[in-house]
Amino acid sequence: MPETPIDIRTVSAEEYWTVFEKKWTSLLSYRYLGRVNSGLDTNEGAEEMALRHDMRNPLGGIMVAPLCIFTPEAGGMNDDEFVPNPVIASMQILDEARDVVKLRAIPETVRLGRQMGFSRSLIVDDADHRRVIAISEGMGVSLGGTPGHYEKVDNPSIAIEDSPDLPPLHQVFGALRSADGTWRLPELSLEMASPDAALHLGPQHIVLEVAATEAAARAAGTERLQIESYHCMFVARGKVGPFRTTAEAFSGTDGRAGARVTLSDEGNGDRVVTMASAQFRVVP
Repeated sequence: MPETPIDIRTVSAEEYWTVFEKKWTSLLSYRYLGRVNSGLDTNEGAEEMALRHDMRNPLGGIMVAPLCIFTPEAGGMNDDEFVPNPVIASMQILDEARDVVKLRAIPETVRLGRQMGFSRSLIVDDADHRRVIAISEGMGVSLGGTPGHYEKVDNPSIAIEDSPDLPPLHQVFGALRSADGTWRLPELSLEMASPDAALHLGPQHIVLEVAATEAAARAAGTERLQIESYHCMFVARGKVGPFRTTAEAFSGTDGRAGARVTLSDEGNGDRVVTMASAQFRVVP
């Protein structure tokens, strides 16, 4: 029977970091995409992420979900001092990064208070830092503090050889499309849960993007789309699941289409967890 995630805030100070290490190294989002946290992990490669085929759309342009996971704007709140909770994430894509091999993040904490923080990042080509791929910004709040005295852990990424045959990210993270066209994430599991036992931002961004893209394609009358702008607000913690998306889209002028998506926790009274909006450009 799958292990039920527990909230890190409910464990004793003596157990805290042992429990945290298990949760942190079980979390799929960062290990699968190859993101290393400089403050929490002993592993090399912080602020870097290699681009793979599964991080690109069918036209070869960059997807937004991998970028949001790469720069998870939580206001500069790191898990060694806080139990962070993201509130807003915003991503503006300037370059489709078709020929980019590896990305580098240049993060900045704009303001960090006791309960709220604001952060932003530049995402650039690792081979040429003058080439800006995307601009990221967001805010987060603290759900509580930690016992302190954190010691970094070994949290190796999952070794994935790049290939055009890699499964899409939504498949890896368990998102399924039902017969009526609704995209869902499964019930909360250890691999998908943040340390506070809530649905992690990684699978949320992934299912929101796939639902938004499909809706925008219907509105635009074509699947030749490149996402350019994305804004996400985390309304409440996803506690149970399954998690259902509801999407609507609109066609604009000059080859633009927009979509907005709501993610709801069906197992917790259908409570709204997250909502996001995205703007796409039709690629000739």
